[in-house]
Amino acid sequence: DIANRGAVNFVRVFYSAYDSEKRVETIPKFYRPTSTFHWNGNLILHDKLLEFLGGLPATKHDIHTYDCHAVPETTPPSLFITVTGNVSHGSADSNARSFNDLPRVFSQAFLLQPEIPPAIGNTADIKYYIVSDTFRFVG
Repeated sequence: DIANRGAVNFVRVFYSAYDSEKRVETIPKFYRPTSTFHWNGNLILHDKLLEFLGGLPATKHDIHTYDCHAVPETTPPSLFITVTGNVSHGSADSNARSFNDLPRVFSQAFLLQPEIPPAIGNTADIKYYIVSDTFRFVG
């Protein structure tokens, strides 16, 4: 139940932040300096994350499925989340459509770790950060 609630909240908040105009300000808060981020096979170092995000056109994610599993022998549990869907890059206001504006299928996997252990028995207060993030276009 903790894993499912964590996944629902994370997917909703993360992709909403990613698709917002304030992405450059909000997305880095999900990571720590030791986090890893791979985008289509390329490692994006933490100190280059702002530059990378700022260089991307506007996005719109349409999540099709996600799955979450608690990592065994972790308390509170670390979470492994896989996400699939479509993402469009480019401004919806643009009259000129390009190939980049078309939706592309993607797969993304996250390993989340609890930030600070909550008070004993209070699992509602668990806050997670991204340990590992791997994004890949698959279509």
